[in-house]
Amino acid sequence: MKIKSVIVDDEIIAREVLRNYITKYCPQVEIVGEGENIKEAVPLIAEKQPQLVFLDVEMPFGNAFDVLEATKEFSYETIFITAFSQYSLQALNKSASYYILKPIDIQELILAVNKVAESLESKEELNRNKILLENLKLKPEKQQLILPTLQGFDVVKTEDILRLQADGNFTQVYLTDGSKKMVCRFLKHFDDLLENPFVRVHRSHIINSRFVKSYHKSGTIMLSDDTEIEVSGSFKDNFLKVFS
Repeated sequence: MKIKSVIVDDEIIAREVLRNYITKYCPQVEIVGEGENIKEAVPLIAEKQPQLVFLDVEMPFGNAFDVLEATKEFSYETIFITAFSQYSLQALNKSASYYILKPIDIQELILAVNKVAESLESKEELNRNKILLENLKLKPEKQQLILPTLQGFDVVKTEDILRLQADGNFTQVYLTDGSKKMVCRFLKHFDDLLENPFVRVHRSHIINSRFVKSYHKSGTIMLSDDTEIEVSGSFKDNFLKVFS
């Protein structure tokens, strides 16, 4: 089965390059329409009802998130095409969205399309677009985070995360209710993603500073659940700045 798709990008050349790449390297994708801005994207998505939208983040008359808001009644996967923006990437990563950085890398395109195909084939009940829109309306500490696990995925509020601990190729995410999740990501993924009140205190530990109960000059932190965490010398200054 072909994946019915549309492309939305304000640059003609960018659309042409993406169309050519898709035609050559992603034979499972069928392009059924193209638009250059939100004014064209919204009726196009309503008419074609695609399974997948390749969506440029920054466009005239509104951005990709405005398109999602205006078409939230429709169900489709999205691959965002974006120039580097730390804010955008954090929002996309928290919602486990698929994205490709400009200029488009063919291997990244193939990988993103394959992931979408897997989601569609498995009929995965995960509305990334909805979670992304909700996150954009919230302060970072109130946002939701999608955690890919060996069994599928879990959605948690960042404010409910107590701490994170490296575990080989995985990360153990400890929650305030006493449960924990084994997540299929390196700890560095969360170090790049999570903002204040989260702080890296050790090469193996990230903590939510809101749950620090005490700090001892010997280099240990006591959290609200009485877990004791070592603060390594290279991360000590970053930790103390949070409380300065």
